[in-house]
Amino acid sequence: MHLLENIKEAFRSIGSNLLRTILTALIVSIGIMSLVGILTAIDAIKASLNSTFASLGANSFEITKGYSNGGRRGGVQAKTYPAITYLQARQYKQQLGDEAKVGISAFVAGATEVKANGEKTNPNMQVVAGDENYLLIQSYDLKSGRGFSPTELETGANVVIVGSEIKDKLFPKQSPVNQYVYMLGRRFQVVGELAKSGSTMGGGGADRLMLVPLETGNQLPRQRALTYDIKTATTDASQLNYLTGEATGIMRAVRQDALGQPNSFEIERSDSLAGKLDALSGNLRIGGFLVGFITLLGASIALMNIMMVSVTERTREIGVRKAMGATALLIRQQFLIEAIVICVLGGTLGILLGVGIGNAVSLLVGSGGFIIPWLWMSVGLIICITVGLASGYYPASKAAALDPIESLRFE
Repeated sequence: MHLLENIKEAFRSIGSNLLRTILTALIVSIGIMSLVGILTAIDAIKASLNSTFASLGANSFEITKGYSNGGRRGGVQAKTYPAITYLQARQYKQQLGDEAKVGISAFVAGATEVKANGEKTNPNMQVVAGDENYLLIQSYDLKSGRGFSPTELETGANVVIVGSEIKDKLFPKQSPVNQYVYMLGRRFQVVGELAKSGSTMGGGGADRLMLVPLETGNQLPRQRALTYDIKTATTDASQLNYLTGEATGIMRAVRQDALGQPNSFEIERSDSLAGKLDALSGNLRIGGFLVGFITLLGASIALMNIMMVSVTERTREIGVRKAMGATALLIRQQFLIEAIVICVLGGTLGILLGVGIGNAVSLLVGSGGFIIPWLWMSVGLIICITVGLASGYYPASKAAALDPIESLRFE
């Protein structure tokens, strides 16, 4: 019963000094807002970047020809490995089955000039041959038209999917679909147009891409044999390690690597970006927590100062309560409850503001959705109660130690 009365008394005291309570709560709310806001922004940005990395193939790996160190070691020529052949790539894709999406592609030509309607592009277009999974794995979207049909992929038809830069140059006022273009000594029918992607590391991304069926790429004139790239992707990041191991076993069998010998190929995983992001976000959290802690330290000092003033102002009231039988424990409890209530009120406002500001900041750097960081909200509430206890304990102890006779004489 004494605890309930103390809680009621704490709220009455807060209500009688409403302006001071609001200002004190605002000090605490700013500290909590900075802490929750920074941590929320980091989580929201990370979620947005994780989504971006996933769309860029973070949950994927690429198989390429193995590379030796080159040169000579002790007068012995270093071992070299042959390139992955088209047959080996097809066997790998067939044996892996439906456990993941496998895309096979080959770089056919760069610095290519494309012509149509009496116009021609700059000689910086890239011709790539790909299978039915190429667009999906590379996360390229079709703006109009369609992908390659099974018949076109099988027979090596002269069809092409063009990038937006090619469309803008050759067909500025009409759709390129069902039009014809000329490149590498052949005429191709345009069946699809890629959505604009923007420049990627100065290479133009999908905007300068001419995508032809894989079988068609094998038939095009070239100066040397095609080098095939095999990319395996999954939507389930937890299966990536398992798929990597399975792919290694399948590829060793396809490449006929002898038991005990090193792999004649290399597997390059794209999830290293996600790993670096996790490490970076961990460091940012530590920095954000330190900034928030320093702000809260200032808020706790301000709260302690205000509670000390409150004890001084209410010295006579404390004397009256002690004269009526209130113990030192009850006096201490009353002031601690007041400090905690002020902190919780300010902290609740700070948490709401922090979540809103953190998500707003994340929208400036990414397109992630609104997140509610329950963990940081719980941590913020716990910190509020801790700050209230830490800041209110000394003033409460000072109030509890006052002599009732001297307190009654206080003016």
